[in-house]
Amino acid sequence: MATLADYGPEVRAEVKQVREVVATLHEQLIKWNLVVWTAGNVSQRLHTADLMVIKPSGVRYEYLTPGSMVVCDLDGNVVDGTEAPSSDTASHAYIYRHMPNVYGVVHTHSTYATAWAATGQNIPCGLTMMGDEFGGPVPVGPFRLIGSEAIGEGVVETLKKYPKSPAVLMQNHGPFTIGKDAEAAVKAAAMTEEVAHTMWAARQLGDIIEIPQADIDKLNDRYQNVYGQH
Repeated sequence: MATLADYGPEVRAEVKQVREVVATLHEQLIKWNLVVWTAGNVSQRLHTADLMVIKPSGVRYEYLTPGSMVVCDLDGNVVDGTEAPSSDTASHAYIYRHMPNVYGVVHTHSTYATAWAATGQNIPCGLTMMGDEFGGPVPVGPFRLIGSEAIGEGVVETLKKYPKSPAVLMQNHGPFTIGKDAEAAVKAAAMTEEVAHTMWAARQLGDIIEIPQADIDKLNDRYQNVYGQH
C-alpha cells in the first residue's frame, strides 16, 4: 500500500495546502448551520495525484486541524493520516473517479434540505437564485445505505439526469454537493439549505410558482458566465 512518502515533493506540497483548506472549510459548515456534532464532511481532490483529503470519522469540529485531515487514494485507501477517514470516504472516492471535473465534495445533514430528502421530493425551482445556482430543481437521489460507495453511485446517477445541479438530496439521508473545489461544494451546500428553507416556507403560504425551463436556462447562463468578476 502506497504512503505519502512514496509521492514526490510537488504532491506532498499540495497535500499540505489542501489539508489546510479542507480543515478551514469545515468551520464554514458550522457557521452556516449545516451540521451538528460530528455529522457531515468536506473533501477535496488533488490536481497533482489521484488523491483526496477528507475529514476524519467521528471527530468533533472544534478538534479538527490540518494534521487531522486524512489523505486517501481514489479507491478510498488511506495514504496518510493518524485517524480513520469519514464513513463517506468510499462515496466521495466514487464521485471523483466518475466525475473527473469535480474536485470538491461536501455532505451535510442540514435541516430543511434533509427534510425534503426525507419526503423523497425534489426542491422545485421557484426562485431565480435556484435557476442561477442549480439550473432547475434540486433533485432527490435514491435511498442507499452508508459505508460503501453506494451513495456515491446514487449521486453520480442522479447528476447525470440533472447535469447543471451541484447538489443531490439523497433520500432519507441528506444533501451531497460537488464543485470545482471544496469551497465551491461548500457554497453549494449553503445555497441548498437556503433554497430548501425558502421553498418550504413558500409551501406553507400556497402553491409554488415554478419558473419555466427556458427562463431557468437563461438565468443559469447569465449567472455562470456573466455574473461576478472574470
